[in-house]
Amino acid sequence: MPIPNLVLIVDDEPATVDSFELTLTSGGISNIIRCHDSREVLGILAREPVDVVLLDLVMPHITGEELLEQIKDAHAEVEALIITGIDTVDSAVNCMRLGAFDYLVKPVDENRLVSTVSRALEMRRLKRENTNLHSSFLSDALDYPEAFSHMVAQDPRMLRVFKYAEAVATSGHPVLITGESGTGKELIARALHALSAKDKPFVPVNVAGLDDTVFSDTLFGHRKGAFTGAMEARAGLVEQAANGCLFLDEIGDLSPTSQVKLLRLIQEREYLPLGADMPKPAEARVIAATHCDLEAARDKKLFRADLFYRLCIHHIRIPPLRERTDDIPLLARHFVRKAAGDLNRKPLAISPRLLARLAVYPFPGNVRELESMIFDAVSKCSGNTLTTDAFRERLNVGDAMARTNGAANEAISFPDPLPTLAQASDLLVEEAIRRSNGKQTLAARMLGISQPALSKRLKRMAVESELPDSYS
Repeated sequence: MPIPNLVLIVDDEPATVDSFELTLTSGGISNIIRCHDSREVLGILAREPVDVVLLDLVMPHITGEELLEQIKDAHAEVEALIITGIDTVDSAVNCMRLGAFDYLVKPVDENRLVSTVSRALEMRRLKRENTNLHSSFLSDALDYPEAFSHMVAQDPRMLRVFKYAEAVATSGHPVLITGESGTGKELIARALHALSAKDKPFVPVNVAGLDDTVFSDTLFGHRKGAFTGAMEARAGLVEQAANGCLFLDEIGDLSPTSQVKLLRLIQEREYLPLGADMPKPAEARVIAATHCDLEAARDKKLFRADLFYRLCIHHIRIPPLRERTDDIPLLARHFVRKAAGDLNRKPLAISPRLLARLAVYPFPGNVRELESMIFDAVSKCSGNTLTTDAFRERLNVGDAMARTNGAANEAISFPDPLPTLAQASDLLVEEAIRRSNGKQTLAARMLGISQPALSKRLKRMAVESELPDSYS
């Protein structure tokens, strides 16, 4: 991954380079390359992912204006900032015409230097992000599929999530991940970390239920003697996650007071440990996740609007499993293999009728629920094939819960892809048997067929359920 915020200072006077480097470092810009010979600049740009060049105009060998033109020809994406003692309108106009980001005259105010370089770095980041997004929409292939190797998915909706995650991973800004419980929000957070700061810390924390004091101590740490029992200073999770990612799960449950402190952390990039007088710089990227509807919470004044907008600079929504049914067979087979391995069993086949039944199940618990169902069924299965019999109780309970929550108020919910007519017929028979509590006469009346006809169908279904399914 590219080194973030890399600045090249080019000036033939070492004292000037020392001064600029000290000013930028004090302002939080620490990735700096020094160069005293203008002839070496193009070689450095070819080797290093430089974002911004600070360029003097009066230098031996190659002048600043000549070098500026060469830089913009060979590396148009690099932002070039002119810092010179030449205070003439013609020089400034010509440099801006050649593509300079700004033109500063020595001596430069330290605050202005830091703010101008920061703006140039932000412009470079926005251009890079725009390029990444543009490329991701033009290509269906992932650039770094290994970052998502821990997630089993082939549905186009999930692949779009992966592509967007790749595009925004290196921006450094906060990411908000939303989705129902069990959809894999932390897995996406870990993929973002692998794409942006793989060798740095990934520090997860569930903030649900933390009161304000515990939240502050957990994230920001404390000084010795900050409160009764604070015998030693303790670093908070923000410090532990320095240069890496701080993952805040269930952010929607954060108290109003803690929301203010988190806003300061994100907005000012600093925090105050308990008992401290001076703030410390925050060097961790914040990734937040929630199953709550934060927009609705914002509208009801339950979640700060300013914090919401700071968090969702990048917003990743993970679709529930019922919206990506293409993944259900893939996930089912993956979990069967995993369960069989954990239980020291040979891999089991999955009956086609079971896959058809799972495709129309609402999965209120999403992928986590499917995994639990598969592991339970594998542990109970005595044959070589998983059938609907092993899932009947769990599926019926789940259907009842869905109806209680209003999820089954619609007349019919069709999965994508549609089941065949034969599969739909079998599912209808199963539903009738369930609703009649196993009474075939009543079930036949519900279906509008005779009891012998229903009995014949049930015998055929029982035989088919024992046929092994392709396990590819």
